[in-house]
Amino acid sequence: MQPLYKSCYPLDHRCYEEYNLTEDILMEHASQGMANYIREHFREQSSLLIVCGVGNNGADGIVLARLLQGAYNVKLYLPFGVRSVMAEVQLERVECLDIEFVNDLEEADVIVDAIFGAGLTRELDERTRRLIVEMEALNGFKIACDVPTGIDVDGNPLPMAFLADVTLTMGALKEGLYSDMAKEYVGEVIRVDLGVHPKKYTQGFIPQSYLLEESDLKLPSRTKANTHKGTFGHLAVIAGEKEGAGIMSALSALRFGAGLVTMVGEVQTSLPLELMQEEELPHNTTAIAFGMGFANFDDEIIEDILESDAPIVLDAGLFSDETILEFLEQKDREIVLTPHPKEFVSLWNMTIDTPLNVAVLQANRFEKVREFCELFPHVTLLLKGANMIVAQDEKLFVNPHGTSNLSKGGTGDVLSGLIASLLAQGSSGLEATIHGSLALTLGAKAYSGSSYAMLPTDIIEEIGKLERGE
Repeated sequence: MQPLYKSCYPLDHRCYEEYNLTEDILMEHASQGMANYIREHFREQSSLLIVCGVGNNGADGIVLARLLQGAYNVKLYLPFGVRSVMAEVQLERVECLDIEFVNDLEEADVIVDAIFGAGLTRELDERTRRLIVEMEALNGFKIACDVPTGIDVDGNPLPMAFLADVTLTMGALKEGLYSDMAKEYVGEVIRVDLGVHPKKYTQGFIPQSYLLEESDLKLPSRTKANTHKGTFGHLAVIAGEKEGAGIMSALSALRFGAGLVTMVGEVQTSLPLELMQEEELPHNTTAIAFGMGFANFDDEIIEDILESDAPIVLDAGLFSDETILEFLEQKDREIVLTPHPKEFVSLWNMTIDTPLNVAVLQANRFEKVREFCELFPHVTLLLKGANMIVAQDEKLFVNPHGTSNLSKGGTGDVLSGLIASLLAQGSSGLEATIHGSLALTLGAKAYSGSSYAMLPTDIIEEIGKLERGE
């Protein structure tokens, strides 16, 4: 789990004020980190084209040219000149060396974007946009210095951005690099040290959120010998009109360790033999999954679910029905909400006076999740997307491991089942949501078929192999 920060400027300034480090020293380490990456991944005498902007991001690129000159075929392109004090200092230094300056873009093995880094607040001008398009047309491996040019502090392109294969970001991981809108641009994100240990660099600063890593996944492994099926909980999955949705949730829950899983309600589909079916909530229910496959809601079953105090996952059709307001009032109950963006907008507009649409949400995912959780601190929220956000009260986590394989109907039903399974086994809402989301994404990553071919049932099968690391 890695801390995420909205901005690293306060952390940099503490290095100046408390550690007696200078801007020059931090810049040297930033560029050394980029140089080390290039040395590790590209053989000597590979060609590098470093495209620099007018400010300190450009200065980082100029330092990089100095560090690699000689071992690599380095060409430096300054399309706008330089403007910041540090950029002028670094330019004076490289001019004392035998570095080749070019007046236009050229093909190279590695293309480095050092035009604009963190802190961009205005739209890119036409000349910069044209430059980015021309850089992307080059065939070389593309590296972004700190932040791809064009990405703002919230992770939005203004209105476009450089498409990087890898982003080497400085000091600490930035929250904006993990927005849905940024995911297409950042590639792999790697943090670079700035001359002090990362714990010293971030010491005393509270992260805005945390990045979930694959190693954070805790599986519901069975380590005790003296157990029975009741030891691992009894999940009730409420059957909706689209019965397949509930069945997939039930199967994923059973695969993820729930001792018993019952489909509740009238079910016309022939159920798999491992699932049970009842008309009412079982008396020993330890968690409930509700909403998958629903369009209409029966008052009687809703009343039974509301009267239960079992932890509950609410999903899908429930976010467009005012019934959900009654659940949100249950402040002593473990409640997990798992909407996709359109469903979250529907939920928001039922509960909050300020109107919201999907476009505004996607451009401000972190902000809107925080606003919602401030109003409903007892609820655990998972906002689906390219990077899932899990939040409860002031705690916020980002799961960046999702892939386009998951963009298929039914994967959300599998997710609800995974979370509900952990709730049934005794996990808290936040724990169940974090580990259920990680299991989903890592199960999808493990799928070895074609990128377009994965079915929700394939994920369920892969989840059954996670403990052995298959």
